[in-house]
Amino acid sequence: MRTAYQKIVDKHLLGKDDDGNHVLSLDWVWCHEITTPNAIIDSRERGIDVVFNPNHIKAMIDHVNPAKDTESAVQGRIIREWSRNHGIEFLDVGRNGICHAVIPEKGWILPGQTGIMGDSHTCTHGAFCALTAGVGTTELQGGIITGLWLLAPQKVMRVNFIGKLPANVFPKDLILEFISRVGTRGAVNHVVEFGGNVVDDMSMDGRMTMCNMVVEAGGTCGMVMVDYTTIKYLWPAIPYIYTFKNQALEQLSMWNSDPGCSYDRVIDIDVTNLKPVTTINYTPAEVVPVEKVAGTKVDQVVIGSCTNGRIEDMRIAAVLFSEINKPVNPDVRCIIIPATSRVWMQAYDEGLLGIFKSAGCYVSDANCGPCL
Repeated sequence: MRTAYQKIVDKHLLGKDDDGNHVLSLDWVWCHEITTPNAIIDSRERGIDVVFNPNHIKAMIDHVNPAKDTESAVQGRIIREWSRNHGIEFLDVGRNGICHAVIPEKGWILPGQTGIMGDSHTCTHGAFCALTAGVGTTELQGGIITGLWLLAPQKVMRVNFIGKLPANVFPKDLILEFISRVGTRGAVNHVVEFGGNVVDDMSMDGRMTMCNMVVEAGGTCGMVMVDYTTIKYLWPAIPYIYTFKNQALEQLSMWNSDPGCSYDRVIDIDVTNLKPVTTINYTPAEVVPVEKVAGTKVDQVVIGSCTNGRIEDMRIAAVLFSEINKPVNPDVRCIIIPATSRVWMQAYDEGLLGIFKSAGCYVSDANCGPCL
């Protein structure tokens, strides 16, 4: 009986280095304009400006979009020219999106695959029962050149969200509740596998939100098992592989953890009595019910990011604005950033952007701006 993590490692394992790290083959290396240019420059200086497979490397501009100064413009130019020279698909300004939202949109991750990126929230893509993680620039450079990833052996933590989800409690509340219990280093060198009836009923947007923030608990990757929700989300990008959705589900669910497999740690969280929460101060582990900070002065609100900039998040925000039927307070700045061009257009078509603008919000194109 094996966990999903063990199955994926077994498929990709090529050996171990002298320190006991797994040498894994990579299905994907994703690149953006903040961390990749340094890897490109160093490779050129060493005379090894090569890529292991241009079809399995994807690049984009998303963090500073558009460039805010000469330095960021140069970073964009480096990755743009590098992508062109190596025949790498590149999403430039206007056709792009926040990396961790656009990657699954494009079908650039499938169950059972591995992927790295020079970005801490790459753990997001484990929501598709994959093994993905953020790495440093040196590791990213090695992956680009060799298609290999050195990963320390991981423990597997199973987190079951059970019970009945209360009104106005969302996946972001659930992951913050988990982080508050284990702390910001409670999942170091762990793959965190989420399950339970609440996760079974959760959308892919919600699953990605939870996996995205595993890194805030120190974890390497979040992970959710394959089910029909997974296949339905991926289907627009993968019908060329499978004839029917049921065929895809049958084949891809082979990556799921086996019933009765052993975990290093199991945590059960009953959500029935949870309330909407928020963080205070400067750590995601300091979690309190929203009602406890009622009346606190707010200067700026940002709705978006790789954690919560998907269409489901836009819809929730629009419903709240519509129900309250009040404009943004004149002393508050409210910035709304749909995570990808597709999400932006969908929000436009559904009339959500009009609701935001009528309320006095600033609506941006897709970018990571405030977070960076």
